[in-house]
Amino acid sequence: MKKASNILIVLFLLDVINANCVAQDLHFSQWFNSPLTTNPANTGFIPDADYRLGANYRQQWSSIMTEPYRTMSIWGDAQVFRNRIENGWLGLGGVILRDEAGAGNLTSTQAYASIAYHQMIGYTSLLTAGFNVGWINKRINSVNLKFPDQFDGKFFDNTLPTSVQIDKPSTSLFDMQVGMNYAYFPTDKIYINGGLSVWHINHPRESFFTTDPVGFDSRLPLRYTGFINGSFKTSDLVIINPMGYYSNQAGSSETVLGLNAQYNLSGDGEQQVIGGLYFRVGDAVIPMIGFIYKNIRLMFTYDVTVSSLANTNNGFGAWEFSLTQYGNYGNFNGDRRQSLCPSFKQ
Repeated sequence: MKKASNILIVLFLLDVINANCVAQDLHFSQWFNSPLTTNPANTGFIPDADYRLGANYRQQWSSIMTEPYRTMSIWGDAQVFRNRIENGWLGLGGVILRDEAGAGNLTSTQAYASIAYHQMIGYTSLLTAGFNVGWINKRINSVNLKFPDQFDGKFFDNTLPTSVQIDKPSTSLFDMQVGMNYAYFPTDKIYINGGLSVWHINHPRESFFTTDPVGFDSRLPLRYTGFINGSFKTSDLVIINPMGYYSNQAGSSETVLGLNAQYNLSGDGEQQVIGGLYFRVGDAVIPMIGFIYKNIRLMFTYDVTVSSLANTNNGFGAWEFSLTQYGNYGNFNGDRRQSLCPSFKQ
């Protein structure tokens, strides 16, 4: 009976982990504003700046849960050795993530360091390869959990004794990812890039139990992620950015499609307003609004649930914001940009 109960609680804990998104890993609707968690090759992939710092926050399902899911991150990356590598450079960066989920007080803390190598190919292309290494810690407070042998015939009562014992309330693991990017920019008005990455290439074991039940494998499955986006300057006032994102892990997948438009408010690109609309296939419509002031970009999105879950949460899915600051080591000079991403700045 204890063995069966252990299997049930393992499945329950996996359900808690999976409930945060379609795949098992943490995610943001604004994947394009969380570059280091999208693809490690994005490290130092900054067409119009030398470095950037960012923060993301997401709160999900507050309309149906007393303890909503919360995901947050801080990150930064920079270009280095540009004067030492002919037509190339290195990108160095790091990200810290924190996730709090469910009544079981399941928390996850993750920290990654990443590096990428960027090489120009002629004057119109850029090829990048990168990887990151990281540490993940997950903790669970079992006080609020209810187990099968605490069912009294009508309700689950966690004041009743249980035979289920979690071996360790905290587990830590080492994690690795790899990725590649390619960018094509034939003119200063057209920019297209895409990337592929593979996560958990070392298959780390993630479990609150010392040994796995028979027939169960607690190693993290590989996660495959791909994206493509474009930037097209249609006039001195408007830049259009279509994009798409796909991720697959253990048979679960997530597809996000959409676009946004930047409007030049000040004429010199110092002040811009951004509006967009995205669609997570089978799950949510995601409107977005944002503002750029000099080197600071703030963007806000809201997930409007369109799946069957809308019958329960009335469409109130998740809200999310991102804050990014871009910087240069000296005065900005458009002529020294490594790749010609469309910009309002001269």
